[in-house]
Amino acid sequence: MDPSLVELPEPKSIAEVEGLVHRLYLLGSPHEISRIQCALQKIQRSPQGWHLADALLHSQDTNVRFFGALTFNIKIHKDWVSLEENATATLLDRLLSWLLQLTVVGESPLVIRKLCSALVAYTLQPSSTWNSCVRHLLCCFFKNTIVSSDEVSHLPPTAQISQQLATAQFVSSLWFIVTLVEEVGKMDPDSVQSNKYHMRAADNLHDIVDIIRQIINPETGDKNLVREGINCYHAVVMYAHRAWMDKVITLDSLRTLAPQVIKYLGDLDTFDVVLEFLTDVLANFPIFFVSDDYSLIVTILCSPMAQQYISGLQAGDYDTESVAFGRMLLAFSDAKVQDLARYNTEPSTKVILSHLLNLLRCDGYAVVEDEICSQALEFWTTFVEYLIDALFADTNSKPNWMDEALQYVVRALEACWEKIRVPPPEIGDAWDAEARSGFRAFRNDVEDVIQSSYTLLGTDILRRFTQLALDSLGIRAWYKLEATLFCINALSDVVSDLETSDESLFILFTSSLFSRMASEATAIPMKTKQTVVASISRYTSFFERHTEYLPLTLNFLFSAVVSPALANVVSKAILSMCSSCRKSLVSELGIFVQQYGILVVSSTLEPTTKERLIGAVASIVQAVTPEEDQLNPLDQLVRFVEHNVREFLELLQANRTEDAQMTGLGVLNSLISMGKGLQVPDDVVIDLDADRPPSSITIWEQDTGLSIQARIIRCIGTIFNSMRYNGDIVEATCHILRTGYTELYPGPFVFPSEVTKEILVSSELGSARLGYVLDTAGVMLSRKPSEAMDHTALHCLSYLASLVNEIRREPNEDPELASSCIDFAHKMTINYLKLFSAPEVPELRAQLFQFILVCLTGTEILPKRSAANFWSSFIQTSDLSPETQSLVDDVLQEYGPLLCRTLINQIGGDAARSELDVLAAPLKKLIVKQPLSKKWLSEAIFSIHFPSKLVKDAEKRMWLQKVINLRGARGTNLV
Repeated sequence: MDPSLVELPEPKSIAEVEGLVHRLYLLGSPHEISRIQCALQKIQRSPQGWHLADALLHSQDTNVRFFGALTFNIKIHKDWVSLEENATATLLDRLLSWLLQLTVVGESPLVIRKLCSALVAYTLQPSSTWNSCVRHLLCCFFKNTIVSSDEVSHLPPTAQISQQLATAQFVSSLWFIVTLVEEVGKMDPDSVQSNKYHMRAADNLHDIVDIIRQIINPETGDKNLVREGINCYHAVVMYAHRAWMDKVITLDSLRTLAPQVIKYLGDLDTFDVVLEFLTDVLANFPIFFVSDDYSLIVTILCSPMAQQYISGLQAGDYDTESVAFGRMLLAFSDAKVQDLARYNTEPSTKVILSHLLNLLRCDGYAVVEDEICSQALEFWTTFVEYLIDALFADTNSKPNWMDEALQYVVRALEACWEKIRVPPPEIGDAWDAEARSGFRAFRNDVEDVIQSSYTLLGTDILRRFTQLALDSLGIRAWYKLEATLFCINALSDVVSDLETSDESLFILFTSSLFSRMASEATAIPMKTKQTVVASISRYTSFFERHTEYLPLTLNFLFSAVVSPALANVVSKAILSMCSSCRKSLVSELGIFVQQYGILVVSSTLEPTTKERLIGAVASIVQAVTPEEDQLNPLDQLVRFVEHNVREFLELLQANRTEDAQMTGLGVLNSLISMGKGLQVPDDVVIDLDADRPPSSITIWEQDTGLSIQARIIRCIGTIFNSMRYNGDIVEATCHILRTGYTELYPGPFVFPSEVTKEILVSSELGSARLGYVLDTAGVMLSRKPSEAMDHTALHCLSYLASLVNEIRREPNEDPELASSCIDFAHKMTINYLKLFSAPEVPELRAQLFQFILVCLTGTEILPKRSAANFWSSFIQTSDLSPETQSLVDDVLQEYGPLLCRTLINQIGGDAARSELDVLAAPLKKLIVKQPLSKKWLSEAIFSIHFPSKLVKDAEKRMWLQKVINLRGARGTNLV
């Protein structure tokens, strides 16, 4: 056997233990270290571990002494119950003795801290009575020996004792206090067991304050000791936050130390720890500071020192101290945002608000170089939100301080405008993904604050940005222009539908903006062009109101779409404008079709660009009236598609399967885009209850319209039948079918139901995306039922029964498919339940219902949830014809007992706890709707098949009675 796999023998002497500890700290393999740790842990956990800890603390080696202190910790946490009552007092004396000795000789901080941790662990044991632990420890240091608990009360007060301690004794005491409050702070004060520890910490607070006061006294010459005192104070205050909220302690005594700690901010030796303290407390416990404390902080924030740090940040000096000071300023400002807004004319407030504005003006790109701007932006976001709340809090009048506060908002937005400018490519291209993401997130946050500011500033802010855009355009400051348009775009969600914004938008869109983009294309950064295009997309409502500007705008877009870098955003804009303004563009339809033909033939557009463009043209076709006039442009669009189908076939014949697949998918996606474009817009009012007159036959039901539809279907069929094994092809085909399902009247993409049926019934078990095909057929059957659909629905039902017959034994092998089968059956029962009584259906029906019951017992949640939903819906089916109601009754009579047995077994132990709510739904429906449910449930729960033998008959009877009495109420889930 490999020696490295054998456990190390248990050490027999202290020397062997020390040897293992030495080896532990040497560089070794992870496996070797693990073997050593295992051997040491065994000896630590042994009854000799208590004595081992003492012996190791006598060692001359620091690592060994640390291990001795660690052993005390482990023994107290793991083996406390093994100590006899008198041994606990002895243990405390041993721990105190070691801490006293090692403190005097200048022991390593690691060992001292670990001994402090052992003492705290002792304090927090349930049977420990060491209540005045801080005072007792200080008294021991004062006497330089162990003093008894009785003797503690006869020694001088803690404040007097603290004046006699040495620096090392102070430090050990502080470390003990920090460990104590941190460990107690982790405990839930609502727990009866841990509440006494919170009370113990509260009882020691007076002594803690006395020792910290002595240490942070201005006369203390040792600044390292002062730092330790401030760190301890920081820990105690943050613990006090939780304890104060739970009413365990009061804050008065702790608050008396705050002024002196704040004053240490002016000392370079303590600057960083005070900053950390102030930032943490201001951000998380601002109520701790009283008015005088805040006045001290304000004095500091208005001092030359503050100006120096802020100026450094502005100049791009992001050293640790400057950034920390900036974060403290922001924490203060968040805590006092209301006062900063209300008293914005006071000199000190003006200085602080000026600092806050300057934090948005620091040199460097946001996030990537400027570390403080994101937090500064968070403050100004909070500032704006407060102003909005204050503005609407008093509906009678505007607060008299509001106007000046709004000017600060304007200045903040101007600073943001400067900050969001994108870098030139030579800089931006060097950024990594994290840098790009951070900069993009900052711009998004600026967008949010601009939108919020509109509530305060109204269209004035749009006018300001519009003028900035024109100024930038005039001097060809392209990056400034991009930033300005970004800000204008940010306002689109709140102003695009308002006619009050039209004046500014008119000035912008009728300027030389588009002509400059075309004539000076090579000089203009790509990001600027993209943002210009985005402006068009964001303000389509303006172009809907002012259609006279559409030709100019679309000319620009079509000229820009050939640029690979712009094609994506431009094609989106074209699609958006054509869809929104379709009626206004009908007169230009011929030009659009011609332009599309030129683009797809003469340029190498990406497939997604072609798809959006053909969808844009189709949107205009949909608006053409009368419908007969739609035939010619639609015929031309279909010819483009047919051309691509021929390319597909040629590639397939040349065995270029991958290229053929991409071409075929492009064809189908173009048809999806066409189908969506030809849908009736959502804003068109349609009478859903009105029936079309029988004599009203549309062009799409006549030969000319049907021929175009047949050509579209042939295009789909050619690609689908050639590549039905490809999941993307199958899914795209289904998407085309779905574009017609939402239409109420005939159209070129409202295919006969047989098209969907043929795709469904030709799919076999194992076919690509079979579940999605089923879902698509289910969507078709969810439409308003008609007698014409009955034949198709019957074929679909027959196919479904044959499919579940193949998978019913192992539905868990493909849970998504099983779930889709049940969902499809569910949709069938909603609109075509009467078909289940057809002469050829009973056998199919049996296969289907049995399969759904099997899925209810499976381990997969998807089919189980679908099965539960199916039964819940089926049980409560109502408003049926007598014949169909008889069918439902027969099914429930046949499957009701088995359904009850299945539900009882699942609830009784076979199902996971997380599945019980799902299973409760059909159970509740059964109890409400089915008179025999009580009998069936009783038979099931007392059956020999009940899964748990631990549940007594009386408990079963009580559970059943409760469930029946609740009559399907929500409380059933809790029984």
